[in-house]
Amino acid sequence: MSAAFGPAATALAAAPPAATSSVVVNTDNRSLGLRNVVNARDAGGYQTTDGRTVRTGLVFRTGDLSKAGDADLAELTSLNVRAVHDLRTSYEQQLLGVDKVPAGATEYHDDVIGQAPPQVMASTLSAGTDLYRAFITAPGASEAFANVLRDIAYNPGGVLFHCTAGKDRTGWTAAVLLTILGVDRDTVTYDYLLSNYYRNATDGDMMNGVTKAALDSAFDQANQSYGSFDNYVRDGLKLSADDITALKTKLLA
Repeated sequence: MSAAFGPAATALAAAPPAATSSVVVNTDNRSLGLRNVVNARDAGGYQTTDGRTVRTGLVFRTGDLSKAGDADLAELTSLNVRAVHDLRTSYEQQLLGVDKVPAGATEYHDDVIGQAPPQVMASTLSAGTDLYRAFITAPGASEAFANVLRDIAYNPGGVLFHCTAGKDRTGWTAAVLLTILGVDRDTVTYDYLLSNYYRNATDGDMMNGVTKAALDSAFDQANQSYGSFDNYVRDGLKLSADDITALKTKLLA
């Protein structure tokens, strides 16, 4: 089926992936309902393998905020967003525009792939496995992701993180967070694949959507580079036991 453009495109709206038994919050309630910010949603609302639930209203993931309108910013303010982490490169910020930040929030620039090899930078739009493996191996990537996770752990308010489309760098950040908190892999993958639903991307459209193989490649690279996911968190992201405890204390009910 060929892609549709314009008003007719809504007829091809992507269906959400099948929810696992650990999904607590449905797609409508997960959406932040922002008008000019894509893929904007709450990162919580999942049950962990030990029966706890990731709290909602504390962590948010979106596409870039460069076109956020006044109503969007007011909604983020009402959600008590106190920190915005921009995972884009400086070039993307110049090309697409810097963030519009809700009142009272502090903005941080955590460039994930700005120091990656040129071939990785060139693959950003296609968002294939090379890009996802670079989330583990590129200079500066682990530091960028860790900055977000530490802020989530210790910030008393809400934390929002985003890249351009809110699906790749943002998707890996959310996957790491949920995995640390004890959400099972199938549910982590469900959350990741929701980008196809919220971005209305058809299967295989890597410019607008995501694929499970890409996420799997990042987890695989974490295992290859560090021996296990837990080792990646400890030795790659350099999150301490206290950092992990703080994340769980804040986000698990």
